[in-house]
Amino acid sequence: MAQFTRLEVAQAMKDTGMIPLFFNNDLELSKKVLKACYDGGARLMEFTARGDFAHEVFGELTKYAIAELPGMIMGVGSVTDGAAASLYMALGANFIVTPVLREDIAIACNRKKVLWSPGCGTLTEITRAEELGCEIVKLFPGDIYGPQFVKGIKGPQPWTSVMPTGGVSPTEENLKGWFDAGVTCVGMGSKLISKEIIANQDYAKLEEDVKKALAIVKSVRK
Repeated sequence: MAQFTRLEVAQAMKDTGMIPLFFNNDLELSKKVLKACYDGGARLMEFTARGDFAHEVFGELTKYAIAELPGMIMGVGSVTDGAAASLYMALGANFIVTPVLREDIAIACNRKKVLWSPGCGTLTEITRAEELGCEIVKLFPGDIYGPQFVKGIKGPQPWTSVMPTGGVSPTEENLKGWFDAGVTCVGMGSKLISKEIIANQDYAKLEEDVKKALAIVKSVRK
């Protein structure tokens, strides 16, 4: 069951402006990555559940966050159907992120008042997601659409909250482009939690990189 309401989750997304994305099937490694992100100032984590038995890792990771990392909001990404959303909510997911817009996921999450963020690529999809109660729409893949697409959306629909994922990197130029266009927050995966950091288990560097990324987000926001 979710530890945070969907309004609390949406506010945390807006306040911090960045969500680290990560998946690994090694629980102990995942705990260290999560703690480094937390120590760096991140207060949300999207566990991109793409591997076998990912739900088992997520369940244990969430227990760890509840016990050791107060205020850390755990969510799950790459969810593709309502049944999977229900499973992850039962394991404590506070938000559900999907690569596509699926109404069965919307229904499952709304039933339990859990924030869900569907991957959308057209204004029609975005509008439908909002009609289904979506607070923050995921723009995916972000690098295909770019900041100009966000700017175009915000013209006729200034109320729309957008979170690009894919094509977001922790540089001032990249983040300024997205936030100048009007995004609410960004999702950042391998450009932040790199293969090199994982291979070297350099959690001190990860903590520092998260701090730097959050500082850039704060500085470029209007």
